[in-house]
Amino acid sequence: MIDVKALKEVLGENPGKSLQLVLPSGEAVPQHFHVTEVGGVRKDFIDCGGTKRVASWCLLQAWVATDVEHRIGAERLLKILEMGASVMPGDFLPVEIEYENGVISQYPLVEVEVQNEALLLKLEKKHTDCLAKDKCGIPEFSDKPLADCCGSSGCC
Repeated sequence: MIDVKALKEVLGENPGKSLQLVLPSGEAVPQHFHVTEVGGVRKDFIDCGGTKRVASWCLLQAWVATDVEHRIGAERLLKILEMGASVMPGDFLPVEIEYENGVISQYPLVEVEVQNEALLLKLEKKHTDCLAKDKCGIPEFSDKPLADCCGSSGCC
């Protein structure tokens, strides 16, 4: 995943470029998107094995409005990230993009591809996982389909 520091660096090195968000499907978010929020998100939780955990990330909300002439560039996103510094504990946070396309989803930013006129911000699917596989009896690595691992217990 790309962290805030790495994103700021590439934005600063490419000030005149436009931005394009690329969803995991390869589909592009309409270029007239707005970044309406920047924030530091902290999640305190207990996993299914009883271990207390903390996860933190930088969340940028992308919103598509009806003003189809709007374009956000590298310079503007850099300014937004700099404004958000006061609500984040540091530049080490991984970046996720929140976007609504039927449902609100969060996508980790995994790559920034520099092209002639644009920066492609490539997003990846976010997945759930069991963080206590050893306590739940789930093999860490398995070539078997999930149904084969569960047997007849139905406790997947």
